[in-house]
Amino acid sequence: MEAQKIAVDAVVALTDCDRDAVIAFIRRLYLAGVTDPKRLTFKGLQALSRA
Repeated sequence: MEAQKIAVDAVVALTDCDRDAVIAFIRRLYLAGVTDPKRLTFKGLQALSRA
C-alpha cells in the first residue's frame, strides 16, 4: 500500500494530472504484480505522457 501512495504522489506532483485517474492506474499496475514504487512511478509517467 505504501508503494502505491509513493507512486501516486510522485506522478501527481510531476504531471499535475487528476489524482483519481492516477490512483486507478497505479492500483491496476499494483494488482498486476508491480510492487516496486520506482517501477510504479515510471510506468505511471510513461502512460500519462502518451495521453
